[in-house]
Amino acid sequence: MSSKIIAIDGPAGAGKSTAARRLADRLGFVLLDTGALYRAVALAARRAELDWADGDAVGALARELVADEALAMVRSDDGAMRVELRGEDVSAAIREREISSGASQVSAFGPVRDALLGLQRQIGHSGPGVVAEGRDMGTVVFPDATVKFFLTASLEVRAQRRFEELTERGKAVTLEDTRREVKQRDHNDSNRAVAPLKQAEDAILIDSTDVDLDGVVDDMLARVKARWGGA
Repeated sequence: MSSKIIAIDGPAGAGKSTAARRLADRLGFVLLDTGALYRAVALAARRAELDWADGDAVGALARELVADEALAMVRSDDGAMRVELRGEDVSAAIREREISSGASQVSAFGPVRDALLGLQRQIGHSGPGVVAEGRDMGTVVFPDATVKFFLTASLEVRAQRRFEELTERGKAVTLEDTRREVKQRDHNDSNRAVAPLKQAEDAILIDSTDVDLDGVVDDMLARVKARWGGA
């Protein structure tokens, strides 16, 4: 394949997004946050007044967005990745709790996942290397990725991280509600009929329950360099 691809999968709140971003920065690779694409589809569906439970309608919308090149991930001058929907920076809007719930729903539909599959692979092969994070990177999107990680942590730790993230953004949430939402997301992701969350057989398991994200990234980087003899 033309690019070096690192696939990072795992449940909500495990620290995938932060770990993937830091790893991509240290390697000089492109970051592919697939969850952001599903969030953008959920946002587009909400704006189009589509029911998130209508897989056919949302799938048609996703196909339209891809065909019109209306979904994009763009690296800013400061190195941060932003998500654009029809030219609008929606990086903040897609992180709202409601949109997170919608993303969990729409990502369960085969038509939606099929629509985004080609786009994800296109982004993955757009440069010399990519760090792709999501829930089916190593199993479906990039099954031939050279290095695969499955990043997880206990439910309590993941809920606490998500709670802190939301409160830092000024959201009025409780830890118990957040724990319930993370647990429900785990159930939805692991039991959906299409591309359920699971660890690829050749993925390296990393448990971040008792390790901070700097330690996680250091571990990943060391394993990547050992696999490639330097990256």
